[in-house]
Amino acid sequence: MATYHFVVRPNSNNLSWNTSVPAEFANYSGLSGAGGDFVVAAERTVNSVVHVKTETKTTQYDPWGGFFGYQQQPQTQMASGSGVIISADGYIITNNHVIDGAEKVTVTLNNNKNYEATLVGKDPSSDIAVLKIDESNLPAISWGNSDAVHIGQWVLAVGNPFELTSTVTAGIVSAKGRNINIIGEGRSGEVLPVESFIQTDAAVNPGNSGGALVNTNGELIGINTAIASRTGSYAGYSFAIPASIAKKVAEDIIEFGNVQRGFLGVQISAVTEEQAKEAELPLVSGVYINNVTAGGAAESAGLEAGDIILKVADYPVSTVPQLQEQISKFRPGNKVNLVVWRGGKEKNFEIELKNKSGKAELENFEEIAAESISSLGAEFSAPSESECKALRIQGGAKVDVLSTGKLRSAGVKTGFIVTKIDGEPVTSPEQLQSLLKSKSGGILLEGVYPNGTRAYYGFGI
Repeated sequence: MATYHFVVRPNSNNLSWNTSVPAEFANYSGLSGAGGDFVVAAERTVNSVVHVKTETKTTQYDPWGGFFGYQQQPQTQMASGSGVIISADGYIITNNHVIDGAEKVTVTLNNNKNYEATLVGKDPSSDIAVLKIDESNLPAISWGNSDAVHIGQWVLAVGNPFELTSTVTAGIVSAKGRNINIIGEGRSGEVLPVESFIQTDAAVNPGNSGGALVNTNGELIGINTAIASRTGSYAGYSFAIPASIAKKVAEDIIEFGNVQRGFLGVQISAVTEEQAKEAELPLVSGVYINNVTAGGAAESAGLEAGDIILKVADYPVSTVPQLQEQISKFRPGNKVNLVVWRGGKEKNFEIELKNKSGKAELENFEEIAAESISSLGAEFSAPSESECKALRIQGGAKVDVLSTGKLRSAGVKTGFIVTKIDGEPVTSPEQLQSLLKSKSGGILLEGVYPNGTRAYYGFGI
């Protein structure tokens, strides 16, 4: 889909990332990556960036259709973006907003081979998704260290803007740790955005979303995601998710199907000049703890309201996005050293991060999904072939039995066929359960009754 843009108004796991390049993709030799030699970076990465094309079927609800005995034909919407090959056996990282809601995803390699991709998993909080194609010996990109990126450093953006495949643009890093409040825009409150973008002036346009931001050695340091624009096209600034976030999210999705996100259990804000002065902090820098969550990781480790976080695992954090970026590298149960300013001096704390449920352990997403299904108070089956044909649907999850639970409370009746959840297609009861793994907070169900009446129901879990 089109690259995210926001309008500027006037006023550790055991995965092995194979980075070899098969002969059919290789077309360079004897080049060095020193200094501003963009040829090297381009040659080393262009074959690792793919074109992602999506298809989404939509039907505009016509309240008069059932009355007059006709049904509107579903329409197919086509969109595209980019992706990056991260393993030789076919795993591809892209933006969640590129594939969100798509019923079919096609990946085209730089050698013009096409593959139908399956969605491994996605994380709306970081706008990362992982696809898989059935192929081997692919030219996987090398991961770089986004923490080591410096402002003023040369970078290249590789992607497929405006359907122009294999396009490379160059620029410099303009800033780090940018929060532009775009992830989760238009979504319900269950999305907890993790934003700490690398800002560059490399030209990025619609279609670049999900593509690679690389250094002059051809190493992946970010996933291009958004542009600042009044028109929707490039106007001088672009933003990429740093590799430090993208790599960990991708590894979690591949290993667990969802992101194992560790939480500090604090309410925070940027340090103000007044707070720095009161705490006798030499610089107006760091992250101020406004409150600690009862039973959370921070409280258990002895952190208090009024403490100022200066470092995470020896990495300085001067802003809230920088703190989010560093904590996002870790899973529940990981122990992380924090340097905190208290009483006019630095103090060290070892924090054991906890999951969303307040436990210092990895989450079992199968159990979470089962609990979510149970709370609905319904039993599902697949709609029959004749029902799918008559209702012009590609499948779904039909409510066979309805008991006390969230669906009955929301007004759902027996026979309702769920076809979408939060805009994502549901083609079977198993897929409904799979999608519920990553859901919390507000949920919107869309579907149809056997008589052709379409309906929408909202509830929380």
